[in-house]
Amino acid sequence: MKFSGNQRRVYLLALALLVIAVALASTWSLWGKPAGESTAPEAATTPTQDPQSTQGSEPSQGVQPEASAQPLDRQTNAESTDAAQAGGASKTSTIVYYQDNYGYLVPVMCSVPMEDGIAKATLNMMVQSVGNDMQAARLGLRTVLPENTKIDLDISHGLARIDLSKEVLDMPDAAAESNMVNAIVQTLTEFDSVEKVEFMIDGQKREKLPHGTSVGGTFTRGDINLESVEPTMAGVTVEPVTLYFPGDSGAVIVPVTRMVHSKPDVNTAVLELAKGPNNAEMLENVVPAGCGLIDVKVENGIAKLDFTSEFVNLVQNSDGGRMALKALVLTCTQFDGIDSVEIYVDGKKYDASAGELGVPSFMNIADSIVYDYIQTQSAMLFDFD
Repeated sequence: MKFSGNQRRVYLLALALLVIAVALASTWSLWGKPAGESTAPEAATTPTQDPQSTQGSEPSQGVQPEASAQPLDRQTNAESTDAAQAGGASKTSTIVYYQDNYGYLVPVMCSVPMEDGIAKATLNMMVQSVGNDMQAARLGLRTVLPENTKIDLDISHGLARIDLSKEVLDMPDAAAESNMVNAIVQTLTEFDSVEKVEFMIDGQKREKLPHGTSVGGTFTRGDINLESVEPTMAGVTVEPVTLYFPGDSGAVIVPVTRMVHSKPDVNTAVLELAKGPNNAEMLENVVPAGCGLIDVKVENGIAKLDFTSEFVNLVQNSDGGRMALKALVLTCTQFDGIDSVEIYVDGKKYDASAGELGVPSFMNIADSIVYDYIQTQSAMLFDFD
């Protein structure tokens, strides 16, 4: 992207304000807590703890009726602790579901202090508050539960029963309600001990929220960010396939579910990814304009993708194409038997920089998002005539 002198000054001011905001957030996290309370810097590890919580009544809410869907990057929750540099507190990683400015749910791996009831602690990070909103804003994202929401959670035998306080009855619209419910189900089912979720609202069972969103029955992990589905002819079946696109900020990867008429395998996924997102103004293309897909084949666990010559224009992206390559890798390696990706251009191997095509530990890691955003904005700022 090229900038005029005035545009460069505006971006420079914006970048300076961002750096100041990050510094203030870091200072707040270190000094703005009562004595003895540990801070929770993010770390790139996997969710680790049994999320059982014994607090609260036995809420049993109904969520969306059970639907069979492929899990999205579900973590194993094997124990993994890091000694905190300050105070020796143990840390664990957990996956928090935020939303972007367009309502897409975005999973982010965050590092938090080790504690009993980590599932409930994770959900509490998704409630609007000064601290939570500041953390989400650092990532370019927003929280999904309304301010002052209280959460009771009980997990047993694979079922999470959650009771949300009456604040969730005041959501602004059906989209906000749906995002909240879906984010809760996705978050809880990241834990190995949770297969299903039931809801109660303010101690009572309900079938629907005020704007019509279902909370009756039992919810299982479902499709995330489902694109609008066009009506199909009778007898024609469609299948879901998960695609990964860079968000409009260029700092996060957004998973999207697209319904396809062909077998949902790596060939179909890469072809659909090359078509781009349905909402191009909200998500970024992975493949450069005019680029075509020549071939997809899998050999010895490696997905080999061959594109037309326009693929080399990827380096013109503000981040040098790094997020697009990451989205390609995530889209391919979700399929069993695929461990890595190689890119070819007109039949010749593409010389991506070392490590670009390695499988990431997770699609979005909190500290990396902040760092990458600043780096990307800096590159855009100084790329001018």
